[in-house]
Amino acid sequence: MMDKLDLTKADKTYYGAVKTPQLIELGAISYLTCTGRGEPGGEVFSQAVEALYKVGYAIKAICKKEARDFTVAKLEGLWWFDSDLPAASFPRVEWNWKLLIRQPDFVTSGNVEQARSQVVSRLSSAGQVSYEALSEGSCVQMLHIGPYSEEPASIARIHAFMTEQELRQNGLHHEIYLSDSRRTDSSVLKTILRLPVTDVRQNHK
Repeated sequence: MMDKLDLTKADKTYYGAVKTPQLIELGAISYLTCTGRGEPGGEVFSQAVEALYKVGYAIKAICKKEARDFTVAKLEGLWWFDSDLPAASFPRVEWNWKLLIRQPDFVTSGNVEQARSQVVSRLSSAGQVSYEALSEGSCVQMLHIGPYSEEPASIARIHAFMTEQELRQNGLHHEIYLSDSRRTDSSVLKTILRLPVTDVRQNHK
C-alpha cells in the first residue's frame, strides 16, 4: 500500500502556527491559484473555490495512478484592497483575492494541464485556474481561533510584534483556512494569519 502525503502533517513550519506571533522562513512553494474580486462567499468567490478543488482532485487522481497519492491541501487566500482604509471599513464586494491550494513538490505543470483539460470540459471556470510558485521568504504568522470578523485583533498583535522586531510588511496578507467553515462553529474556526516581512534595519544599511 502506497504512502499518502499529507502536507499539513509533513510541513510543520508552514502549518504549525501557534497563538502568538512568530517569525518563519519559507522558500518557493507551488500552488493552484485563482484570482478575482468580490465578497468572500459570494458567487464569484464560490465558483473560484469550486474550480480550484475540481482541478486539485483531478491532479490527485492523476498522481495516484502514478503511485504518488496525496491529501488535497487546505484552501488559502491572499487578500488586498485598492485603498488604505482598514479592511473592516472597505466594501467587501471590492475586496481583491487570490485563492490558493498548495501542491506537493512532485506535481508537474504537465499534471496540472492534464487535470485542467479534464475539468474544463464540464466546468468552464476551471480555465481560470493557474499554476504558479510563490516565494514569501520571511513571514510573521499566528494562529487565529474564532470568527473571521475577530481577525483584526490578531492582526493587531502581529503588527505589534513586527514593530518590536523592526519589521515591515513586504507582501500580501495571507490566510490558511485549517477549518471547514461550513461544518465548524465560528467560535472554534482555526485560521493561520501570515504577513511577509522585511527587516527595516537591513534596508537602512
